[in-house]
Amino acid sequence: MNGGLVRLREILDDITPSERKVAEFVLSHPHRMLEMSVAQLAAESGGSQAAIIRLCKSMGVKGYPELKLKVAGDLNQTEERYEYREIRPNDSIDRIIHTVSANNIQSIRDTVTILDADTVRKAVEALSRANRTYFYGLGASNLIAQDAQHKFLRINKTSYSFTDPHLELTSAVMLNEDDVAVGISYSGETDHVIECLKEARLCGAKTISITKYGNNSVSSHADYPLYTSSTENEIRSGAMSSRMTQLNVIDILYLGVASREYDKSVGYLEKSRDIIRRMTGR
Repeated sequence: MNGGLVRLREILDDITPSERKVAEFVLSHPHRMLEMSVAQLAAESGGSQAAIIRLCKSMGVKGYPELKLKVAGDLNQTEERYEYREIRPNDSIDRIIHTVSANNIQSIRDTVTILDADTVRKAVEALSRANRTYFYGLGASNLIAQDAQHKFLRINKTSYSFTDPHLELTSAVMLNEDDVAVGISYSGETDHVIECLKEARLCGAKTISITKYGNNSVSSHADYPLYTSSTENEIRSGAMSSRMTQLNVIDILYLGVASREYDKSVGYLEKSRDIIRRMTGR
């Protein structure tokens, strides 16, 4: 059981000032926190016992004992944690290669610690049973939606993604209980994606979200909220690491569905590969 420190980092900007005092203390002094009671942590951090309870709720853990277990799990990991690095003016190509690659790798590792396996399993089951699957996203997240459509079509799962936001909204109100809608938004606050999931749910469709960790509007409309971790900030506005983690989650869902119907999936993949070879000569 781990992921406590990752979850704390992810929600820092979305919690109350008193919760943030506690979170920042835990991030700075995780070993000390493990030896503390709720009252001791409140006194040392400058927060309050009520703030600690609220923080646990914001993190999605059942209480202070579970928080301590998750932090202890992080500290017991034998693999040394890589600290995210910024791109700086006039960086050498060697440094840029290392920094970008290491940031993306760490984002995927952090995402693994906050992905709930049971929620992933339920999402895979819903996608496997779906008559149609619609992937919704704008900007960089729309590229993820297109990639998802491509993957699922290759195993004969009827899937759609749209570059036109109006088509996204139009399709969302046409869904039914046999369909699945997947909303992709790193911030979790993209208006069109929120509206698509909201309308899809009203129509009876199952809904899945892929967003950053924490409470957000997109995940609030999802039956199965899935979360990613990344290093997004003002200098990384190109959605680099968030794109990598979103693609990773799509791959997990895709392989989960393909694995459930292994023989059929292999047959469909071979058929699509054969036609592409014939058309391209490769």
